[in-house]
Amino acid sequence: MRRRLVVVSLAVTSIVALAFLIPLAGMVRELARDRVLTAAERDAELVAQFAAAVDDGAGFAGALGALGVGEAIKGHPVSVILPDGTVEGSAVPPGEDLTLPRSGAAGSLPVDGGEAVYVPVLSSNGEIAVVRVFVPEGELTENVARSWLILGALGLVLVLIAVFVADRLGRSLVEPVEELSEAAEKLGDGDLSVRVEPSGPPELVEVGTEFNHLARRVAQLLQAERETAADLSHRLRTPLTAARLDAENLPAGPDRDRLVADLDDLERTVDHIIREARRPVRQDAAGLTDVVAITEDRARYWQALADEQGRRSEFNVAGQASALVRVTETDIEAAIDALIGNVLAHTPEGTAYAVSIKTSGTDARIVVEDAGPGLGAEPPIGRGLSGTGSTGLGLDIVQRTVLSAGGTFHTEHSSLGGARIEMTFPTSNRT
Repeated sequence: MRRRLVVVSLAVTSIVALAFLIPLAGMVRELARDRVLTAAERDAELVAQFAAAVDDGAGFAGALGALGVGEAIKGHPVSVILPDGTVEGSAVPPGEDLTLPRSGAAGSLPVDGGEAVYVPVLSSNGEIAVVRVFVPEGELTENVARSWLILGALGLVLVLIAVFVADRLGRSLVEPVEELSEAAEKLGDGDLSVRVEPSGPPELVEVGTEFNHLARRVAQLLQAERETAADLSHRLRTPLTAARLDAENLPAGPDRDRLVADLDDLERTVDHIIREARRPVRQDAAGLTDVVAITEDRARYWQALADEQGRRSEFNVAGQASALVRVTETDIEAAIDALIGNVLAHTPEGTAYAVSIKTSGTDARIVVEDAGPGLGAEPPIGRGLSGTGSTGLGLDIVQRTVLSAGGTFHTEHSSLGGARIEMTFPTSNRT
């Protein structure tokens, strides 16, 4: 924007300057010419007045001889052309047209090398002589080049001033906009403390003020949401503790061990929610996690429940034995658990499913698919969207986890007959 203002100002100012300077340059040239010709005409009239004053009636020859006309006046060659064609003073090129001055009219005519000024002189006996003063071409344009140079310099100064003013104006507009843009980017990255100093035109000052108000409001709302999540999660500790005590009082066996393990996992999840809710920026806390190991662990975890429901399950690994992604371990576990849990909860018992992970040098792709009825034409992705009476948070959690890590998420029909859900995470080479 700043550059555009400068370019537009330069173009407009240059056009205006040229529109004035070109006619002004022509006017300067004409004024210089008229000044020189006027001075020469005045000199010619002086010669004519003297010639008329000493006219004794015998003609101009004697009068001019008595006047003693020389070769030049003030450096200009002077000629007196008598009625009979005789020339006194400087020579006159042959064939020069004297029709106009012979008729009694003074004036000037262009000739070779310059311009000639003519003034007629009427004698007492009615004869007309002509006083001719020659002005060289160099005198007609004397100092014109310097005047043009001054005009050009003046025009350039005006253009530079206009460009400077446009640049200052553009800066006053662009800098506040750039500051707002940078602040908005920081706010989008999670920096809730960012603020701007309102400046610039009144409209931009108002925008900056509203931005600060928005940032404060977002920080307040997010803080309230985090505190609410932390409080709710903390309240879960009491029933969790009671459930754990009840589980530990059960007879020893596989069922008791699995129930205790489930409660331990639930307690870790609650602790993670509390920690994450109290972090200033969640993304800063994300470290590097081996997604292959986590996927294998969660597939093995759900295997026991799948066996109880008579489901055939598969787990496949392709590519590298490990892959690091910038997502917390808890988030990956929650995403995989949501996908496998949906299969176990919303497909008939005995429905087969498969979990696979394929890694490369750039990404890790996790796929969960089943032989169930599928998700339909429009998968229920979004908070609160569910067609089975659940909370509708599962797929939304998965999608937000993947997108927050810079990955991709999509659903499609599986070759097994049901739904196929794919998560792709970008991998890191750091170890």
